Amino acid sequence: MIPFHMAFAIDDKETARHFYGDVIGCEVGREADNWIDFDFFGHQISAHLNKDPKSTATSKVGNDLVPLHHFGAVLPWETWNALISRLKGERYPFVMEPKVRFEGQPGEQGTFFLKDPAGNALEFKSFRNPDAIFEH
Repeated sequence: MIPFHMAFAIDDKETARHFYGDVIGCEVGREADNWIDFDFFGHQISAHLNKDPKSTATSKVGNDLVPLHHFGAVLPWETWNALISRLKGERYPFVMEPKVRFEGQPGEQGTFFLKDPAGNALEFKSFRNPDAIFEH
């Protein structure tokens, strides 16, 4: 696997540190006064301070309206369920509760959405058959 890098806006670095580090479980990487890196399941994400408003646009996926602008991770089934348990233990609100969609189809997947404290939408997915991630 080749790791990806993604930069995104946050409005408070310490709040981002708590959310991505403590709530999601990412290791903190390098940082400066205006940004902080995290190991996001083997990928590098960079949270940069920026006060611009976030988009509220949505898109229909299956029967759900989901945040159009989002990023996330495809996790092994056990890791996905463990993250759900951690988030529920923290009483962290979901934008879309954990569910399985496209049941019985090649793209059957577990999914849920949440927002970080800066309003960035994240999706966490898991495929019962990891080889089906790109099937159609």
